[in-house]
Amino acid sequence: MKCQQTAISGLLLLTLDVYSDERGIFFEGYQGKRFEEMGIPPFVQDNFSISKDGVIRALHYQVPPMAQGKLVQVLSGKVLDVAVDIRHGSPTFGKHVAVELSAENHQQLWIPAGFAHGFASLTEGTIFQYKCTGYYSAEHERGIRYDDSTLGIDWRVEKPILNKRDLEHPLLSDIPKDFIFEG
Repeated sequence: MKCQQTAISGLLLLTLDVYSDERGIFFEGYQGKRFEEMGIPPFVQDNFSISKDGVIRALHYQVPPMAQGKLVQVLSGKVLDVAVDIRHGSPTFGKHVAVELSAENHQQLWIPAGFAHGFASLTEGTIFQYKCTGYYSAEHERGIRYDDSTLGIDWRVEKPILNKRDLEHPLLSDIPKDFIFEG
């Protein structure tokens, strides 16, 4: 496995070792000891979504004490995956990293707590998986508007499909200081 630091400290892009032969492919998507050595805490929940082409699921996070880190990957299809730094006082507050994750590139993105996360499905029937370090809590779930102009995210989707809740999230400038940078 190759581990690469992104432009924002704490966000890691992982490229899995893939073995192929006449039967197909094999890869190890998660190995507890290796992830522990990278400083990634244990996971307690796996989530999956299947999305149509053009769906944007964004930008979500959970606040303490139910904050979550996420390890995300695509099992089928392709997405533009986005993580936004929401740690007040961080030198990269409000900045984002966008990476294309696909079933073909076998990459994962580690997103620690203190980041809002979302993705745009770039293919029909994209299967997306995320391992979470905390349990889901509707009471602690929050979001940021996907189209907040201060974020400058190009979702690469002409006619986005979003649910009503995602369209009602506040702008970044209006979220409370739930995460403070401790750099």
